[in-house]
Amino acid sequence: MQVLDLRYVFPIKILQLLTILLAAWIVARRSRHSIADYGLLWNRSIVLKFLEGSIWGFLMLSAVVGALLVLGYMHLDGLAMRGSTGLLYGLAWIGFFTALGIVEEFFFRGYFLWMIARRMGFWSGAVIMAFAFGAAHLGNHGENFFGIVQVITFAMVASLALRRTGNLWFPIGIHMAWDWAQTYFYGTPDSGLIGVGHLFNSSASGPSWLAGGSSGPEGSVFSLVVLLLAALLIHFRFPRPLYPDYPR
Repeated sequence: MQVLDLRYVFPIKILQLLTILLAAWIVARRSRHSIADYGLLWNRSIVLKFLEGSIWGFLMLSAVVGALLVLGYMHLDGLAMRGSTGLLYGLAWIGFFTALGIVEEFFFRGYFLWMIARRMGFWSGAVIMAFAFGAAHLGNHGENFFGIVQVITFAMVASLALRRTGNLWFPIGIHMAWDWAQTYFYGTPDSGLIGVGHLFNSSASGPSWLAGGSSGPEGSVFSLVVLLLAALLIHFRFPRPLYPDYPR
């Protein structure tokens, strides 16, 4: 199984983040738009939206883990680290997954979705980019069928969150906390990748479509149930679309 080591992946992710933001700024300037048009709004409200999304993401993944624990398909085997070491790793993983969340959400549900939506409508663009998001995960070692289905479903839920909130910060928060909960907090694989430095030791047993297998909890059918319930809750939490559905 492929390993994520912060010593190597964190600098790369920061470089990707800076590169994609610089490229977006250049394109926005040339086309007389702003990065905010592509979903990266910058004002004081983004902190609250990011924090709310982070709470959602952690609770969503925890609901999947809770179901697996109750049914015996997953086990927590005690703490892997304590004290300042655990705290520092937890903060470092928050930083890494925040950068990853911005990069992936902006790439798949920011600029390119904005471009497609202006020509084909929002939901046509969301479907296209959701499958592109799934395809981007095919190269992960340990990813499985239900893991890819979950990735595509997650992309559609994130698109719904973008549509209803008007910017990317709520889905970025969900994305960050979902990955952080798997990789650091519960110490499970995440899209087939295992992180170095996690809070709990955990193990899974049973059919991969139930236990998640090498993909981690998100490869379980329970993650699809949780994502669909989250979509319903987003519908009620944010009842009015704030992101434009461009005409065909």
